Amino acid sequence: MARRRVAAIVKIQLPASKPRLHRRSGRPSARMVCRRWSSASSTTPQPKNQRGTIIPVEITIYEDRSFTFVLKTPPTTFLIREAAGLEKGSQLAGRESAGSITDDQVAEIALKKMPDLNANDLEAAKRQVAGTARSMGVAVSK
Repeated sequence: MARRRVAAIVKIQLPASKPRLHRRSGRPSARMVCRRWSSASSTTPQPKNQRGTIIPVEITIYEDRSFTFVLKTPPTTFLIREAAGLEKGSQLAGRESAGSITDDQVAEIALKKMPDLNANDLEAAKRQVAGTARSMGVAVSK
């Protein structure tokens, strides 16, 4: 079987409640993908617990105008803000705290993100999530 040649890889983040892509997001092949994605995602019902969640999507467009897409887990910063109940992180991370999350919430976020993280075990994933929280000005309490 011959391998298909990749024409472009498009990485975007979409809200789960509004899965429509903008048609002016790149080359003509990307616009064609936008039309197909928008029509396919508008007919697919969204789970109520995912409404408003940011979903990263990686779309691979091939030269024969076919495409595949991979849905990733929500960004770690989004999950931390959701767990802490924040609108955004601290402007002065390290000097002022925007909020706090517990160690159990860090473990829950690490479990959700485990497929997309480059961590070997849960403890390493928890350290990555805690580091992201620290850089946002969110304290992690034991």
